[in-house]
Amino acid sequence: MRGAAFSNARLVLPDRVMHGGLAVGDGQIAAIDEGATLGEDMEEDFLIPGLVELHTDHLESHYRPRPGVFWDPVAALHAHDAQIAGSGITTVFDAVRLGSDAELKDMGTHVERLTGAIATGTRDGWLRAEHFIHLRCELPSHDVLAQFDTFAQHRLTKLVSMMDHTPGQRQFRSLEAYRRFYQGARSEAEMERFIAERLAEHHRYAAAHRAHIVRHAFEAGLALASHDDATLAHVDEAVADGVAIAEFPTTLEAAAAAHDAGLAILMGAPNVVRGGSHSGNISAIDLVAGGLLDILSSDYVPFAMLQAAFVLPERVEGLTLPEAIALVSSNPARAAGLNDRGEIAIGKRADLVRVRMAGNLPVVRGVWRQGVRVA
Repeated sequence: MRGAAFSNARLVLPDRVMHGGLAVGDGQIAAIDEGATLGEDMEEDFLIPGLVELHTDHLESHYRPRPGVFWDPVAALHAHDAQIAGSGITTVFDAVRLGSDAELKDMGTHVERLTGAIATGTRDGWLRAEHFIHLRCELPSHDVLAQFDTFAQHRLTKLVSMMDHTPGQRQFRSLEAYRRFYQGARSEAEMERFIAERLAEHHRYAAAHRAHIVRHAFEAGLALASHDDATLAHVDEAVADGVAIAEFPTTLEAAAAAHDAGLAILMGAPNVVRGGSHSGNISAIDLVAGGLLDILSSDYVPFAMLQAAFVLPERVEGLTLPEAIALVSSNPARAAGLNDRGEIAIGKRADLVRVRMAGNLPVVRGVWRQGVRVA
C-alpha cells in the first residue's frame, strides 16, 4: 500500500476542498491531481490528513478502568491504539501522569509499565498509530521529580506539561467545584483535611519542582506546555519559562494573553462537541470565534477530535473546513515539531483518513499511516 492511489475524493487541502485524487510513494504524498481517475475510488468521501493528538488521558483509562483495578499495560495499549486509529488519529502523544498522590501511592511503577508497553508496541511494529509520550507532571507531588528525571530520558518522550491541581486555583478556582470532583465518600472533616494537605504540598513543592522541570526539559530538548492557566500571572510565568503550548486555559483573559505572547492555545474537543466546558470554564467555541484557538485535543474522548472539526464550521461563522481540520492536524504537528505531517501536500507523510458524513456526523471509513492502511 506504500504505492497506493486514491481517486474521486473531496481532498481537504490546507487552503481549500478539491475534488480529485492523490498518489502515494515511499510513505509520502507523491502527487495531487484535480479530477484524477486512477486509484481506489473514494466515492466522493472526504480525504483529510491524519489527526495529530497532543493530549489524551485515554491510555490511563484503559490501564485503570476502575479504582483499584489495573489492566495488563500491553492489553490496555492495544485497546487504546485501536480506538485512537479508528477515530482517525495517526499520531498520538499518550499523556502519562507523573507524581504519586493519596489514591496512587506508587505512580512511578505505573508509569514504568505504561511507557514500557508503548516502547514494546513501537519496537514490535504492531501499533496502528505512531505513539509518543507526554509527561504530565503534577508539581505539588512529593516524588514527581524522581519520576521526571527517569522518564524524561525515554526515547519516545517528546512533550512535558506542568500541572497543579491545588484547590482554589487554576482549574479549581472554585472550592465547590473541587469538592464535587474529589469528595466522593469522604466526610466533611476528611475533605477539609484533604484540602489542607493539598495546599501544604503546593506551598512546599510546586515552585521548586517547576524550576527543575523547566530547566531539565530544555536540556533534553522537550517541548513544554503549561496547564489550566487562569490569570495573567500564570501566563507571565509560562512565557518566562519558555512554554510553547498553553493547555486548557480556564479564562478568556489568560487565553488572550497567551495568544498575544505567541503560545499555541490547546483546548479539548469535547468542549466543542458539548457546547461548553464540563467544569464551567471558558468555551472552546468562543475561543475559535475570537481567533484564540490553535489546537484541539481529544482529552478523554478520542472521536471528539474528528467530530469537533466537522462541527465547528457549522457553529462558527466564517470558519472553513480546512481551517477547522488544521486545528487537529497541521497546527498540533507544528507545535510538536513534527513538520513532516499534518496536511495533504506533496512531500508530506501519507497519513490519511477517509471520512463519510452520516447526517451531520463524520464516520471514519479508512485510515492510512505512511500509505499503509491501519484501520
